[in-house]
Order: sequence, then structure tokens, then C-alpha cells
Amino acid sequence: MMKSYLFAAVSAAVLQLAGTAAQATDVPTPAKPLYGAWGVDLTAMDKSVKPGDDFFRYVEGSWLAKAVIPADKTSTGVGYDVFDRVEAQLKDLVDTSSRAASAGAAQTPAAARVGALYNAFMDEARVEKLDDAPLRPRLAAIGAVADKAAFTRLMGQTNGNFGMSLISVGPSPDPARPEINTLYVGQAGLGLPDRDYYLTDGFKPQRDAYLAYITRTLTLTGVADPARTAAEVLAFETRIAEVSWAAADRRDLTKVINPMSLAELSTYAPGLDWTAYLEASGIKGQVALVVGEKSAVQKIAALYAATPLATLKAWESFHVAHDVAPYLSKRFVDNRFEFAKSLTGVTEQRPRWKRGVALIDQTLGEDLGREYVARWFPPASKAKMVDLVANLKLSMANRIQVAAWMAPSTKAEALKKLSGMDVQIGYPDKWRDYSKLEIRSDDLVGDVARSAAFEWAYQLEDLNKAVDHKKWGMTPQTVNAYNGGFENKIVFPAGILQPPYFDPAADDAVNYGSVGAIIGHEITHGFDDDGRRIDSTGKLRDWWTAADAKQFDAQAEALAKQYDTYEPVKGMHINGKLTNGENIADLGGLLMALDAYHASLKGKPAPVIDGLTGDQRLFLSYGQSWRAKERDDALKAQMSSDPHSPDGFRVLGATRNVDAWYTAFGITSGTYYLAPKDRVRIW
Repeated sequence: MMKSYLFAAVSAAVLQLAGTAAQATDVPTPAKPLYGAWGVDLTAMDKSVKPGDDFFRYVEGSWLAKAVIPADKTSTGVGYDVFDRVEAQLKDLVDTSSRAASAGAAQTPAAARVGALYNAFMDEARVEKLDDAPLRPRLAAIGAVADKAAFTRLMGQTNGNFGMSLISVGPSPDPARPEINTLYVGQAGLGLPDRDYYLTDGFKPQRDAYLAYITRTLTLTGVADPARTAAEVLAFETRIAEVSWAAADRRDLTKVINPMSLAELSTYAPGLDWTAYLEASGIKGQVALVVGEKSAVQKIAALYAATPLATLKAWESFHVAHDVAPYLSKRFVDNRFEFAKSLTGVTEQRPRWKRGVALIDQTLGEDLGREYVARWFPPASKAKMVDLVANLKLSMANRIQVAAWMAPSTKAEALKKLSGMDVQIGYPDKWRDYSKLEIRSDDLVGDVARSAAFEWAYQLEDLNKAVDHKKWGMTPQTVNAYNGGFENKIVFPAGILQPPYFDPAADDAVNYGSVGAIIGHEITHGFDDDGRRIDSTGKLRDWWTAADAKQFDAQAEALAKQYDTYEPVKGMHINGKLTNGENIADLGGLLMALDAYHASLKGKPAPVIDGLTGDQRLFLSYGQSWRAKERDDALKAQMSSDPHSPDGFRVLGATRNVDAWYTAFGITSGTYYLAPKDRVRIW
């Protein structure tokens, strides 16, 4: 269980690079902040808007009115500002390795891999000449499948390869024995972002576009009757969607932790040969299992048994072609992008070099992360972050200690968990070894396939072994942060530790309002509606008194109901249940940041800058850190399955529950005004 700070659409796009240095070189602190005179861009504000009516527009209204979303992006804002900065830094590193590889110059094995993979991707002439040749043997293998037994094995082999499985599997800490990794089993099989895309009228345009895309893809691969076959594939996925769990239920730990033995799973869901499937996935012998969406897994197995083999083969063929398409000729790339436009609203394909750098990020991220931190993450930044984290943890400890609604026994357990929370900053203590991964400059599809198999084998190394808490779920260049859940750790990659999230030259109030809130957010995840069910060791255990749990749940439900009323896109509201954990973390993070900033003043009054108090600057910084303008289609995709609320509502939803926000701006009324008795008070 890993909870990230930014929503997945941005974090998945963040790129990564590599090199050889193990520690960052010192870089002088910039003389002035990147944003404004002291860390906030005041020209973005719209002071005609009252803070209590729409604080997000008060902070960002002028910017929103002028901002234009690039044709190749789903949104624009500070997240992409940082992303673009990282992308440019990574391109510089990749280009160096690429030129050396082309010239046959001596370089480190890591840099050689980077250069070879990038050159393979950028060799368009070779890619066009090969056309669909790398795809044909993969489709032929599917076509040769003679029965369900063979198809079960083939489907298992899609783990660590191109293609789709009806079932997801992967190792993660055991909630009953968090020191050991166990195997998680869950629902899968859908090509659209979420089950709602198949089942609700609001997504009919995307559903129609998907059917057209399946038809075009099957036509490209030579299927005899592509329109009829495509309809069968969509109908099959619709049946999967009908039995799949909703996104909100999938994040409920009380529902998704279902321990089983392999024998028990085989009896419970007999429609699939589980032993054969796991063995084909590379998982042999008796393993402990945790089944996630229990009823969905059972029904999907039954659906598998009842579905004709021809439909299954057509479904798999489409998904293999979809997966391989980005590495094939232009006709395949364009076909896939035509469908992407309907999902996201983008109108222009990203330049090839950006897609090439993204591929490096996905396959060789940590191999290259050393060079990234050596070039762009000075030790001074890490040292300042260490101090900030300590201050935020102290703030949370104080909040726990003074919480009138918590019993002493619950407080003691909470403080124990907080004390043991491991904070990892910038880059991991140990780096991955990619030396056994073969990368060739003349075999792009093979490179991607071998990288996927290498990654899958890397994951399986952990199965039934002790959890290695020093392994990261993100690379150092990722513009994001996360809470490790069952590992009771929080990770802040170097990529996010730059302006406006973190700026050593900015006013202290600004850093507390941005990166301070990020730190507090990740700490609060340990005590959100799911995190509160995990104890200091990472074990799933109820350590609350009944009365404390009741009060927590009541406040969490009240916050969820607030978010249920927000309508980012006309006709589509935020799902307060789905986003509750992130919303609790946003509110807790902001409160902790405020407390920590006050503590940092050591009893002295905060300076007034440009007529703004310290608290005002902190809240303005918090609003700026969520500056974004999104396409409606991208928002719909996010709201259907992403546990993060749209950016503007992460500002509006959190601030209106903070007493100090009302005081700072003299708010006594307005659209987002809440009477003190109606403000949610959890942490």
C-alpha cells in the first residue's frame, strides 16, 4: 500500500535519468527565489475575488484566466513546471550518453545502457523499416494457443511482458506479518481507466472511441472481421467491469485484506487453474496469498471459464498490440494516440525525444538516478529537508498529545507509530543493479520486453522474504512523494524538492506552506482513514479505543460529505469516499505546516512582507503549490478512479476547515465559509 502526494497522471509522466556518482555535489543556494520576490507569484492573484468565496481563484485567478494548456498535455501548472524542468535536466543527461554510445566512446555501463536504449528509440528509420515485424511473432503465439490450459499459461506470462491478464499479482508486505512480503491477488482485465467507463452514460463518448480503437487495431493486425471481433472484446471487458469493485471500495483495508492459501483460492474461484497461472508468472510452490477484491476475483475466474477461447485470444491480441504500439512504426503509434485524445483531450502527440526520455525513466530510472542527484540535488537541500521533517513530526506529536477526543492508550500507540516513521529524503541509501539487463541499440521492442521481465524478476525476488525498507517505490527524479503504508515510512524524492515546492531562497512561511504541507500530508497518511488501521510495526491491527474510532470516523465522514458537494466538471462530483484518505492528509498536512511554522519563529512575531503576514504568506504558498488548469476529459478520468481530488479543490477543501485561515484573511462569510461547529477537526 503506497499513497502518493500528487495524482497519478502527473507522477507517471515524470522522467528519470542516470549516472555514476553516489552523492550530490554542493550547489550554491540561489540568491533569490524562483517565484516572485520571496517565493510566491503575486501577479497570479485575482484580488477581485473574496478569499471566502473562492480562495483558489483569489490566489491563482489571474493566472487561470491567461493559462493555456499545451496541446500535448492534459494540464498545465506548477506540477508541470517542475516536471518540465526535470525533463530538460534528464534530456541533457540522456543526450550525453546517447552521443557517447553513437561514437563508441568509453563510458560507464549505466550510461552505456541509457545511450543504447535512447538510440534504439530514436532510430525512427529502423522502426519504420521493421513496421510490425516485432509484433507478428507475439500475435502468432496467441493464435497458436489450442485450449484454455495453454491460454492460462500465456496469460500468466504477461506478468513481466506485453499483454493483459484478468488477474493482478505482485509481492507486498503481509498485513499480518509486515516484516515479510506476501503475494497479493486482485482484479484486472480492463483497457479503459475504470469500471465506470463501461457502465455509465457519462463515459459513452470514450467507450465509443475505445470500440473504434479496438476495431482499428484488429484491422492493423489482420483480423478477418475486425468490427465484429472488436464488439466481442468490448462486451467481454464490460462483463469484467460489471463484476469488478468500484475504486472507493478498493482502497478500504477492511475489505481488501483477505488471506488465503493457494488451495483455498483454488476452491473459492475454481474457474482458473491458479497453480498453472502462478507458475507461468514465475511463482512456484506454496505461497501465502492476500486476495484483494474477493468477490470480483471469484466472478472473474468464473467469467474466464465461461468465455469462448476465440474471444479470449482476440482480447489478448488487441492488448498485446496496444502495449507494443509505442515502439512500432508511425501507423501504430498514431492509431494509439488517436484513442488517447478521446481519453485526455490532448490534441498533439508528445515529441519523440520526450517519449524516449520517458522510456528511460520507466526502465532505467535508478540506474540513472545517481547522476541526477549528483548534478541537481545539493547536500544543503537535504539538510534543510531533514530539519523541516523533524519540525513537522514534532508538530504532529503535539497535535496527538493535545487531542481532547483521544484516550491516553490511543495517543500512546499513535506517538509510537509517529516516532518509528522512517523518513527517506532525496535518494535511496542503496541503488539497484541493472548489470544483468541486456540493452541493444538495434532491438527496441526486445529492449522493452527484457526490461519488463527484469523488473518483474526484481519484484519477485522479494516474495516470501524480509521486507527491504530501503527499497524505493519511486526514483530520485520523480516529482512526487509517498507514504509506504505497511512499511511505516515516507519518501521525498529529489525531483519534488525544488521550487515552488521547496526553495532554499524563499521565505520560511513559503516553504512551510508548500513542502511543509507535503511533509505533513505524508505523515498524516499514517493516520488517515486507512492508515489509522496500521500500527507502528506496519501490522494491520485495531489499536484504537471504540470511542476514539467512533469520533474519528464521524469526522472523516463529515469531510467526505463536504467533498461530495464539489463539482469540478459539470455533472460530475468528487467522490468523497474515494478521496477521503488524501483529503484527510491534505487537511492534516496544512495544519501541521502551520504549527511548525509558528514553532520555527521561537516566540518572535512573524515578519510582515509586502503587507502580508506570515500566515497569509503560508496560505498563499499552499494555494500556489496546487496551481493547475486541467482539461475536462482528464479531470473525468482522474475523478473516476484516482484517490486524489482535483488540484483546486485540494486548496478549497482544506483551507475552509482551518480556523487560522479565517483569521488570516478576516473571513466571516462567503461561498466556502464554514461555521466553527461545522469545520472538520481530525488532526
